[in-house]
Amino acid sequence: MSGPVSLPSGWRSRDPVVICLGLTALDHIWTLDSLPGSAGKHRAASFESAGGGMAATAAVAVALLGGRARFWGRAGEDAAGLAMRREMALEGVDVTQFRLFKGAQSSVSGVLVDTQGERLIVNFRGADLPADPGWLPVEDIAGAGAVLADPRWPEGAAHAFAAARRLGVPTILDADVAEPEVFERLLPLTDHAIFSTQALAGFAGSDRPLETVARYGCAIAAVTCGGDGVRWFERGRHHHQPAFQVPVVDTTGAGDVFHGAWAMAVAAGAGAADAAGFAAAAAALKCTRPNGRAGIPDFNETMTLWRPDR
Repeated sequence: MSGPVSLPSGWRSRDPVVICLGLTALDHIWTLDSLPGSAGKHRAASFESAGGGMAATAAVAVALLGGRARFWGRAGEDAAGLAMRREMALEGVDVTQFRLFKGAQSSVSGVLVDTQGERLIVNFRGADLPADPGWLPVEDIAGAGAVLADPRWPEGAAHAFAAARRLGVPTILDADVAEPEVFERLLPLTDHAIFSTQALAGFAGSDRPLETVARYGCAIAAVTCGGDGVRWFERGRHHHQPAFQVPVVDTTGAGDVFHGAWAMAVAAGAGAADAAGFAAAAAALKCTRPNGRAGIPDFNETMTLWRPDR
């Protein structure tokens, strides 16, 4: 493109501050012709190691999309933790509050990706990471446009969300699979609850699940549906943003990119419909490229797919 695209109506900023709190993991990624259907040895076409994790990848997405991302989280003071902190910093994420703890183990994932872009993930969530979030500088939330958290550090998420609620800063929950009590703790502090299909079914069942989530006080209750896009419930009405039709190479990290882009849009002043469109475009573009983070698009690419007439 010859120059930057214009901001949509209602967006206050192209580079809002977004705080992302929660999981960071070091992903070991193998590419295969097809996902294994049984035990045994399977040959991989390629291998690489790269940073992953829901909130951490969302933070990288915010940074690469042009926002100002701050990652708040925990890892072990081990090779994986040091590698993840360095990688995020190189991607432009502020890692001042990414704390590494002696004697703790970082989260590590094994990711298998087939030639159709589907994936299988096995995650070790880490060990001996302190739960107490008292060291987080929650007063800094006043300078942010939004706070995003995943459910992997519920104590930290609740602490940050409660401060954000007091300060009038929107909160976005990346609601992946977690124990019901985690959601029961976080949802009353959440403005935008965005579930995966599996997590929503496990928590709210099949009878009007988005309405069930909304009853906790969430302004937006949403569910990502892969190739069917995203559906959300807002002010008593259901809405739908279709997925963009693109050639899929690798879906790794697409959901995390979606959440990061949604949070960035909210931080910029967007409503739910704009956030859904912007996030769907960013996630779709990521799926056209290999690797979870290397495939994240920039702001202009995302806007061009979302609103090609602008």
